[in-house]
Amino acid sequence: MDGKTGVCGILADPVEHSMSPLLQNLFAERTGINLAYVPFRVAPENLEAAVRGAYSLNIRGLNVTVPHKQAVMAYLKETEETAERIGAVNTLVRVDGGFRGCNTDAPGLLRAIREAGFTVSGRPCVLVGAGGAAKAAAYLMIQEGAQSVCILNRSRERAEKLAAWGNELAGRRLFEAFGLEEAGRLPEDGYFAVQCTSVGMHPAGDRVPIADPAFYAKIREAVDCIYTPSDTRFMQMVRAAGGRAINGLNMLLYQGVLSFELWNPGVRVSEAVIREARGLISLKLALADREKGSGETAAGKNRILIGFMGAGKTTVGRELARRTGMEFCDTDQLIEEAAGMPISDFFALRGEEAFREEETKLLKRLVREQGEHPDQPGRVIAVGGGLPVRRENRELLKRLGFVIYLEISPETVLKRLEGDTTRPLLQGDDPRGTVTALMALRDGCYRDAAHLVLNADQETAGDLAARIGRLPEGRPGA
Repeated sequence: MDGKTGVCGILADPVEHSMSPLLQNLFAERTGINLAYVPFRVAPENLEAAVRGAYSLNIRGLNVTVPHKQAVMAYLKETEETAERIGAVNTLVRVDGGFRGCNTDAPGLLRAIREAGFTVSGRPCVLVGAGGAAKAAAYLMIQEGAQSVCILNRSRERAEKLAAWGNELAGRRLFEAFGLEEAGRLPEDGYFAVQCTSVGMHPAGDRVPIADPAFYAKIREAVDCIYTPSDTRFMQMVRAAGGRAINGLNMLLYQGVLSFELWNPGVRVSEAVIREARGLISLKLALADREKGSGETAAGKNRILIGFMGAGKTTVGRELARRTGMEFCDTDQLIEEAAGMPISDFFALRGEEAFREEETKLLKRLVREQGEHPDQPGRVIAVGGGLPVRRENRELLKRLGFVIYLEISPETVLKRLEGDTTRPLLQGDDPRGTVTALMALRDGCYRDAAHLVLNADQETAGDLAARIGRLPEGRPGA
């Protein structure tokens, strides 16, 4: 820091849980911007003074979150069209005479939804909550062409007010208001839901805005805008009823990227930096879960290496185990020992599908053992290249430990495995084409399973092991 260091920050109450300082300072470091980002706890009665003071102190920009997203608009110089329509802002950009209010929540949420493979267009949707975040989600549902939207809120009056706003903006009767007690009686099934309240946020992670199991039976896919804890009670109840659910981490990431780029015109945050930020925050959340004694994650202990053949999972894993004193194991080797035959013979005699079943059974056993013996030492686990292809396996990996995807290029695979006659994929007429096609199919699965992605093309096994070895200190990008 020096006299030219720009300052940004976040206004919230409370603010101690916020991951935005970690996120934005990483963006600044990786893009070479001389910027420091700090948290500001601001009580509602001090909001006007805080905004005016920030301008006087030459602060470049601010994020704004609960409980200030709507109230802050009264103290702004100007407001962009999207934020004006939503009636809430989450980003302040310095202009002559004050700040311009922007809303990056809606585009950030949309990108997170698309990345999860969820859709809004033509779907019946549910909004839980009627505050600023719910308004952003409602605006997105209008823009994306939702079939219908049910708004559930503790105060039905606030839900009706949001529904009236949304129907006027949409130009049709799209929204309908309900009280929380009516959640189990919604008119349709197969909903896409967005949970927009702060109920269930740390430190009250055992709370849920709706307790009625009948409601969750109607949900097919859901986003909980909360990201701490990483696995909310709302998400657990959606999954228990057979649905899919994600937390608000990717929404946080993408709205944060948009905010950073608004404060620094012409600067773009790369996908590699976004992946690094996701891994860093995931690690922080995993360690926080462990400190709270949730017993549901071993992410503070086990280190799991995934990736394509030739990525160096075994080599890096053995080096990491040597450096840390942790036990090393390989899922392929464990299956070979249990079956009493090499993997190649297993494939020949019983087929690939049977082998994939054995992989899933092994993961379930390891997760069960971890739960039964939470004090057992952590392990370094190298995973077979095809194991993460199954969605069930990806969820089991995340429960078992902190997952690192060693990413490599097809050129590196071919170079490292040149002359290896034990790999059937490399024995055909077009090994490059085969490797490239299979890597393209698996890459999304690896990324979905991983807390952190490390490029393994150039770095040595020792370098990668050293970086992973620093994870317990919360520095996967160090």
